Amino acid sequence: MSSHAPALSIVIPLHNEAESLEPLVAELGPVLDAIGDSAEIVAIDDGSTDGSFARLVALVAREPRLRVVRLARNYGQTAALAAGIEHARGAVVVSMDADGQNDPRDIPRLLAALESDVDVVNGWRSPRRDPWLRRRLPSAVANRLISLVTGTALHDYGCTLRAMRAPVARELQLYGELHRFIPALAADLGARLVEIPVHHRPRRAGRSKYGLSRTLRVLLDLLTVKFLSGFSTRPIQLFGLFGVLCAGTGLVLTAELGFERLVLGIRLANRPVVLLAILMVVVGIQFVSIGLLGEMLVRTYHESQAKPIYRVREVVELTSQEGVGMRDRS
Repeated sequence: MSSHAPALSIVIPLHNEAESLEPLVAELGPVLDAIGDSAEIVAIDDGSTDGSFARLVALVAREPRLRVVRLARNYGQTAALAAGIEHARGAVVVSMDADGQNDPRDIPRLLAALESDVDVVNGWRSPRRDPWLRRRLPSAVANRLISLVTGTALHDYGCTLRAMRAPVARELQLYGELHRFIPALAADLGARLVEIPVHHRPRRAGRSKYGLSRTLRVLLDLLTVKFLSGFSTRPIQLFGLFGVLCAGTGLVLTAELGFERLVLGIRLANRPVVLLAILMVVVGIQFVSIGLLGEMLVRTYHESQAKPIYRVREVVELTSQEGVGMRDRS
C-alpha cells in the first residue's frame, strides 16, 4: 500500500459484528476499485467480544487497504466514530455501519454530490428496512423534533452513511452520544449540507443495538446540542434571561404583597404566595449568577486554548496585479 495519504477514507465503527465483516469488506473492494482514487478502510473495533477483531485481522491480509483500530473497551458509537475520524488520512471521510444495511454502492453517489460548495452529504434511507413500531416510528418522530429544534431540516438524522470533508469532520468534537446529531453540529460550524436518498437493506446477521430505550437519551442529547449551538459562547443570554424574568416576577409579587400589608392592612400570614415571591427572587438571582459564571468559563476556555469563535470558509484577496486569488478555508 502506498505511504502517501489516500484521497478517501471509509470509516466503519463496529461492535460485535463478526458475521457481517467479511461480506462488507468483499463488497467495498470492487466499489473502491471503480472509484479509482486511492482509498483506505478504517475499521474501529469498539470493544467487541464476539471475535470481530480476529476477523478483521484476518481480512487485512486479503484487503491491503484495510486498517484496524482496536479500542481498549466498549466506549460507544460516538467514541468509535471519533476515533475513526482521527485515524482517517483521506481528504474525504465516508462513514458507514458495519451491519451490512448500508449499501457500499451508494458511496460514489455521495462523492458525486460532494461538490465544491458542499461539505457534508448525508444519506437518507429510503425506503427503510426496519420494523415500523420499534425503529421507523421513533426515528420519524426524532427526525422531525431534531430538525425543528436545531433548525437543520433532514429526513434521516440516524443514517450513518455520509460523506464529509476531512477538515469539517475533525472539527466536530464528538463525545457522549452526539454521533446522531452530526449534520446539526456540522451546520453549526458553517458547513453546507445536502441530503440524498440511499439504499437500505435488511440486517443479514447479528443483532441491532437500537430500540425504544434510546428515545429518552435522544431527547437529553438534543437539549445538549441546542445549548451548544445556541448559547455555548453566550450562556448569560439563556440563564440571565430566565433569571431576570423570574426575579422580576418575584419582585413584582413582593411589592404587591407589601402594598397589601402596609397600605391595605391585609395580613400575609399563612399565604403561600409570600414564599413563592421570595423563592422566585432567590432563584432568579441564582440563574443570573450561573449565567455570569458560564461567561467566565467560556472566556477562560477560549482564551486559554486560543480557540476561535468563528470558522473561516474562504479568503479572497489580491494576489497579484493580474487578478484576485482565492484561498480555501483552513
